[in-house]
Amino acid sequence: MSCTSSIKLSIREEAMRIGFADCRMAQASSLTGEAPHLTRWIQAEMHGEMTYMSRHADKRTNPALLVENTRTVISLAVNYAPVFRQNPDLPQIAKYAYGADYHVVVKEMLHRLLTFIRTRHPHTSGRVFTDSAPVLEHAWAARSGLGWTGKHSLTIHPRYGSYIFLGELLTDLEIEPDPPVADRCGVCSRCMEACPVKAIVAPRVIDARRCLSYLTIEYKGAFDPRVNLHRRLFGCDICQDVCPWNKKAVPHNIRAFEPNRAILEKTAAEWQQLSEAEFNLLTAHSPLQRAGYEAVRRNATAICTEFS
Repeated sequence: MSCTSSIKLSIREEAMRIGFADCRMAQASSLTGEAPHLTRWIQAEMHGEMTYMSRHADKRTNPALLVENTRTVISLAVNYAPVFRQNPDLPQIAKYAYGADYHVVVKEMLHRLLTFIRTRHPHTSGRVFTDSAPVLEHAWAARSGLGWTGKHSLTIHPRYGSYIFLGELLTDLEIEPDPPVADRCGVCSRCMEACPVKAIVAPRVIDARRCLSYLTIEYKGAFDPRVNLHRRLFGCDICQDVCPWNKKAVPHNIRAFEPNRAILEKTAAEWQQLSEAEFNLLTAHSPLQRAGYEAVRRNATAICTEFS
């Protein structure tokens, strides 16, 4: 076994021990194929109010500009597919928000893996990311062979489907890259057909301005009185729920992601009636804090209006 193969194997084994579902490596070269797609998407203003997407485009497509001397991008997946499902008559919350904030949980796991690498390679440098910096995580997941990008624009893992959190570890270690996997969506377009607001305007192209996830979380303005959130309070899983690959998803076993029933069993009226202090106490460790009190109450009001 070569030195680089030995490094790869030890990192992958430790990643599995920590609780990652999979771990793959890619050479940290520029994402030349993805750059034009990102430019066209921003020029079409499909990012809506997410102005941060239009900043640092060069860093998004070239990891060496984000972290100097980066040679390898280690892509990691954390499974969050739940056993429990909400009552469909209640305000719906995206499955990734059933439990604790993944930014905190996954980042802590990534730091543990980086610490492990540094104990064996003391002179190496590296930084960890999980949906928190200009890193095109789905592109790196595809390039590393972690999965392929589905038509809903999310990474599909051949075993875990798309209910996965992604994390990246950028390092100056030279590690043999893994081969990409083939796109296995084929002619299936169930995700595109199921989206009630037709936000998937082309395969792998999302118009965020229409997307229910964007509207309930990122968008901070007032809604048009005719808006229909399709009972979504925070985020949306419709395109994932219909994906055949998620029928095979293995439920997660990470305690931090166990469902918070106090959040998942509230009615829209109960969400409306919460004070800000009560909301902050209830969602202290939840991704719902990303949307914030005012947006969640706005969403609850819109849901109530849908059925009034």
